[in-house]
This record gives sequence, C-alpha cells and structure tokens, in this order.
Amino acid sequence: MSTRTLLRNAVVAAGLLMVLATAARAPLRAQTSAAKAPAQPSVVDRGRYLAQAGDCIACHTIPGAKIFSGNRPMPTPFGTLYSPNITPDRETGIGSWSADDFYTMMHTGRSPKGYLLYPAMPYASYTKVTRADSDAIFAYLRSVPPVRQASREHDLRFPYNNRALLIGWRTLYFQEGEYQPDRSQSVEWNRGAYLVQGLGHCAMCHTPINALGGSSQEKAFQGGLIPMQNWYAPSLTSNREAGLGNWALQDIVDLLQKGVSNRGTVYGPMAEVTFNSLQFMSDDDVRAMAVYLKSLPADQGPASDPAEGPLRADVNQAYSEGRRIYAARCASCHGAEGRGKLPHYPPLARNQSIGMSSAVNPIRMVLNGGYPPGTRRNPMPYGMPPFAQELNDNEIASVVTFIRTAWGNRGAPVTAREVNELRSATVE
Repeated sequence: MSTRTLLRNAVVAAGLLMVLATAARAPLRAQTSAAKAPAQPSVVDRGRYLAQAGDCIACHTIPGAKIFSGNRPMPTPFGTLYSPNITPDRETGIGSWSADDFYTMMHTGRSPKGYLLYPAMPYASYTKVTRADSDAIFAYLRSVPPVRQASREHDLRFPYNNRALLIGWRTLYFQEGEYQPDRSQSVEWNRGAYLVQGLGHCAMCHTPINALGGSSQEKAFQGGLIPMQNWYAPSLTSNREAGLGNWALQDIVDLLQKGVSNRGTVYGPMAEVTFNSLQFMSDDDVRAMAVYLKSLPADQGPASDPAEGPLRADVNQAYSEGRRIYAARCASCHGAEGRGKLPHYPPLARNQSIGMSSAVNPIRMVLNGGYPPGTRRNPMPYGMPPFAQELNDNEIASVVTFIRTAWGNRGAPVTAREVNELRSATVE
C-alpha cells in the first residue's frame, strides 16, 4: 500500500541438463512438438512480474533515484519510517541474504538478524505468498544493479521506537500462513483472491485502521481513511461506496488496468497503484482479481444519507452558491445535469464516490485537481484542474455540497472547516 506501501514473486527446477539429454534421445516428432511450445518466462522475468504485482517500487524507490535503493520516507501517526535498500549490494542491501532469508522475511515479518519488522512492510499480506513466488521475486531482486546506500534509521516517537511492542501488535493483527485455496470456488476466483489478499495487499488501505495501526479481519475491505495521506479508501463491500457487486466485470477490469472505466476513475494513491503495478499485469490476472472483488460479500456500510426533510437555511444557501459555481466552473466537462462524458469526464449524478460517508475525496479533487494515471491502455488521460487558488474555503464547501446533494446524490453537506483542514494538510 494503499496510502492509498513495500515488497512483492515461481521457482524454476534446475534439471536443464536432464531435459537436454532427454530431448536429444527423443523422436523427431517429439522434438518438433517441443520446439513449437510457447517459451516459459525465466525465473527472473517471473519475479519481475510478481514484484510489479506487489508494487515494490512504490515504497522502495524514491522518484528519480535508482530502483529499490530505499530510504523513501513513509509518514505514519507514530513517526516516519524509511524503506530499506533491497538491491543486491552485500553491505547495504540484501546481497548477503539467501532465498530462505527472504522467504522468512516475507512469511514471518522477521529480518535475517531476527528483529521484528514494522507492519508498514505488509507482511500480514505477504505471508500468503507461496515459496515459489517468493523465490522468484528474490531472484529478480538479485538481478537488479546493486546500489551502495545505507538505509536510514526510522524516526519514531517513544514508545513506538521499541520493537518489543510489536509482539503485542502481531498477537492481535498478524496471522502467519500461505494462502490456502478455497476448493468450493473456481481456479480463477482463487487466483484473484491470492493476488488481492497477498501480493496486492489491498486490505492495507481498504480496511479501517485503528489507533494501534491494526485492522481486524471482520472489517476487511470495509473502507477507511488512509493515515497521513488524507485520502479515503472506499469500502469494497458496500454498494453505497465502491462495492463492486453491481458493476460489470469489464468495468472493474478497466478501472484496475486502464485507470478509467464507464463506472469510475482512479485518483490519488489508487492511481499510483495502477501506474506502478496493475497496468503491467496480465489480462487473466486482472480479470481474476475482478472476479474475486466482485464476489466480496455485500454490506450496507456506514449510512451516508442526510436526514430527510427540507435543507437547513445555511445548507440551502450553500447549495445555491454551489450550483452557481458548478455552472461556471464544472458544467463544461461534467454536464449541466452531472452526467459527464464517458470515459474521460466521470458522471457526478448518482456517483457512489461522491455521496460516500466521507467527503475527503471530492474535497481533495476540487482543491488539488488530478489526473488518472497514464497507462498502456490509456496513455493520454484527461485530467481535472485544481481550484485551490481560485476558490476560497466557503466556495469549495458550497460546490462540493451541491454535487453531493444534487441529481439524486445522497451525501451530506460539507463545511468550510473541513475544506480548510484538507487545504492545510496538503500544503508542502
């Protein structure tokens, strides 16, 4: 992770000489058949693919720096963590590690020296990764150029800088074990579950996080605010938020792989996931993820409907002002009635992401604008300009209130204070 987070994996058996010897004795017909068989990816290529599926680059590479050289800061409510160097440098990276060391780290959240890793490294998800996939990722990481760069020490407040406290956290929130297929489900569903629950570590952002930085399995994928990033990861189980139960499968695939679909567009931390990871995944794997996500059990999620009855006078005034601003600033792209222009200008009318219980995302979009990611299937995305410099807090609150309550949307009004808090939080 999302924040919208750190590592990600098949091993090849070493019987090459035996294969060659067998082929030399095989009949011509068998050799001809084998020659036409599709080439299998090397273990390094497979590892590269799996590392992309796990979005390792997002945490272990500072933009513009050498790949996987680490030291990318990760702000948390407990202080700042810094990702380690995972290049094959023997002094400052993982060059002295064995495949066993790497699997132990992925599977148990312990370093080769035995110390416990902070859970910003998503080992609670990576524990589900198979040994074969772990070995492939390790082979790929061993193939990248080594970088001599010491990893920075974490900057955590007391008492969070005491790793011994992680024993308690692990007792509450960590369950070790590789993914076990559900034999009542299809092969495709199980592949999707393995990717979403394991390498994709989707639950890190889309599950509510408590004051201890943990999340419960009972609330998996029910959505929550991403700490320190000021984005809301919507519930994937509630059809009042981003629940996908009534989405067409292709719309889910397009959203994940292209970044845009007829039902929505990715922005913020999710745009980074699509850019770094999902766009490079195979059609079969993205479809498998979509099949699994669409099957998540539905719940109603937190109520987002405002109270029935006439709007309060102050809200009615904000609505009227917001309608005026919308007509002047927004209607040319999103339409006078909020219907949008698919796929580049999302509809706002009856848009689940507009009416969620949290107004963080629409406020952020009006303040800061944004682009969906440029992807292989959508290389020239359309974007939205920022309005932070053109509209004050009251004006932004008014237009967001309007779009959250117009055209059948059922979101609650927002206040200028909410806008100001997000405006201040996003100032560098």
